[in-house]
Amino acid sequence: MRLDRLLTVDDFKRVAERRVPKMFFQYADSGAYTEQTYRENSSDFTRIRLEQRVGRDISSRSLATTMLGQPVALPLGLAPTGAAGMQVADGEIKAARAAEKAGIPFTLSTVSICSIEDVAAATSRPFWFQLYVRKDRAFTERLIDRARAANCAALVVTVDCQHYGQRHKDVRNGLTVPLKFTPKFVAELALKPAWSLAMLGTPRRSFGNFAGHVPGANSVAELAQWMSQQDDLTLNWQDLGWIKRRFGGPLVVKGILHADDARAAVAHGADAIVVSNHGGRQLDGAPSTIRVLPRIVDAVGGQCEIYLDSGIRSGHDMLKAVALGARAVFIGRPTLYGLGVAGERGVTRILDILRSEADSALGLMGETDVTQLGAHNIESNDLV
Repeated sequence: MRLDRLLTVDDFKRVAERRVPKMFFQYADSGAYTEQTYRENSSDFTRIRLEQRVGRDISSRSLATTMLGQPVALPLGLAPTGAAGMQVADGEIKAARAAEKAGIPFTLSTVSICSIEDVAAATSRPFWFQLYVRKDRAFTERLIDRARAANCAALVVTVDCQHYGQRHKDVRNGLTVPLKFTPKFVAELALKPAWSLAMLGTPRRSFGNFAGHVPGANSVAELAQWMSQQDDLTLNWQDLGWIKRRFGGPLVVKGILHADDARAAVAHGADAIVVSNHGGRQLDGAPSTIRVLPRIVDAVGGQCEIYLDSGIRSGHDMLKAVALGARAVFIGRPTLYGLGVAGERGVTRILDILRSEADSALGLMGETDVTQLGAHNIESNDLV
């Protein structure tokens, strides 16, 4: 299809919903319990208004900045998204390639379909790796070692997912590992022939970072059973020390919503933090990330880089977050919508849309350099 006719992230969402089997689309597009936090992550951005300025030379504008000391084309990265390879065959590889072409970071999830090694072989620039600490610490150490061997540029430790908030859509859709090919599910696959044929054409249909790396797990069922027992409820701030030493590179802590937690992350070695509520998929009723961002900036701004995810749906959202103190933002669901519509091309188009929106808004704000945005660019903020 002609991707130039899709003008917004929401346009991609509507098309992806038609193309991806319901079970997998709703796995990505759902929040915990009532989905209050999921909704407010996006809606709270509408309560922030940008300052428009005129009479300035805006003929030369730049969205370029740095993240962890490395130049990036715009203040944006691709967030880790579990099972992206179920939105489209080889989804993580396709998203990583799109990010590489765009000059921004890609973050691979621990629970990806394509493995660390798959993505490393398919790309030429270092990517970031997101780590879920497993109860089996030896396995966790091997994961860290694999990320280091793949020359990953940063390790992103997720700290808000020691156990899981229920997503009702997954329960209602019967999403299980391994998948159950019920008559209803088989009938839906028949109505999504392009998706189904592409999946049949790839060997990557399990969790690539686990399959073949867990002793004694010789089938998907055995692997799933092992994974279900691996939530580490003992994870605490002291664990960041051995993780950082093992990796030997920049450490990013993802899942921060409270100023005291931000301070603790920095005190225990974080080089950057991600203000995140896991896309509204964990504690339902938790505040949106854009609501708490200013508090986090007040607490640790200047001590580490601060990123934000959850709720970004436009280039305007990106600039609002930067103006409120984020170095950059990460997108998750928009990436998955792009993959579901057109694979790598879809993600590239999503990134082009966000870039264009941000560039236009930057000029209309009378600014020429995204790194110079600040509180003076916010006309009003109904969140405070």
